[in-house]
Amino acid sequence: MTTVVKIGSSSLTRADGYLDLNRIDEVSRLLARAQKGGEDIALVSSGAISAGSQPLGRQERPKDLATAQAVAAVGQGLLMYRWNQAMAWQGVIGAQILLSAAEVVSHQQYNNASRALEKLRALGVIPIINENDAVATDEVRFGDNDRLAAIVSHMVRAERLILCTDVDGLYTAHPSDPTARFIPEVRGEQDLAGVQAGNAGSRWGTGGMHTKLLAARVACANGTEVVLTSTDNLGPALRGEPVGTVFRVTGPRRGIKQLWLAYAATVQGRLVLDDGAARAITEGKKSLLAAGITEVEGTFHAGDVVELVDTRGEILAKGVAAYDSAQVEAENTDLGPVVHRDYLAETRY
Repeated sequence: MTTVVKIGSSSLTRADGYLDLNRIDEVSRLLARAQKGGEDIALVSSGAISAGSQPLGRQERPKDLATAQAVAAVGQGLLMYRWNQAMAWQGVIGAQILLSAAEVVSHQQYNNASRALEKLRALGVIPIINENDAVATDEVRFGDNDRLAAIVSHMVRAERLILCTDVDGLYTAHPSDPTARFIPEVRGEQDLAGVQAGNAGSRWGTGGMHTKLLAARVACANGTEVVLTSTDNLGPALRGEPVGTVFRVTGPRRGIKQLWLAYAATVQGRLVLDDGAARAITEGKKSLLAAGITEVEGTFHAGDVVELVDTRGEILAKGVAAYDSAQVEAENTDLGPVVHRDYLAETRY
């Protein structure tokens, strides 16, 4: 089995802002044991910014991108040193892989990264993956390692993604809420009805439960089962014991273009479709024609990614616009497909 494990900043940082070396040692021990037991392991590790904040004397996560990039550049080497040292004590080798969204969206770069990950695993090396924060931009970036972990799961054809956090699973509300109910299994969107998932992350992290739910949706819609649990439960999770919340697979693995369009691309506008166009997109698997568009929201250019929504506002798909927003608003019936099927990815399952 191929498993991707994602560890967040909240699990790797102590209350005083220092890296939790005991945690890194314990996670390394568990991953090494799983690998020696025949499992292919890839690790997605947050923590570069918190690691860099320590020697720079910073007390909180940077608010602006430039400072975050600089602090991450300081911290990434320190973070990797700690991981490599801890894994070496367990008799395994770790290798740093830094990915950016701009690289993954390129078919050639995606294939290159996939081949590198495959070769590392064939050599018995555990890839340690992080977003390349030092060069990422606001416009083209994953933004959180939860979503990166889902993309990596696709790249390595993982059967399982374990998202480790500071709570033991998914609840209908914050676990501190006495009315919160634990959800042991999610088989589809119907099981998430009424779940209140916040965007706020920890002091050092970028994600909250919202980003983890998005990552779970991405992975499950592309053939990977997801376990959401606390880092304390990583050992039982790796052994397949019933811990945390399990998200079942909801769709087959798709191509990287479709994956990127559906879940990673930055949206520049929105097209509202009438009922006929909505059915043509979801049931007929057709391209989007101008006649089916009832409203254009936002300003976008040909080549930008736009959302396709129905009259109730539900997002049906995302795709690459063939025309500028002004051309679409002009209601020119001579236009070809506004979004061609080859450049469209459904988001509803």
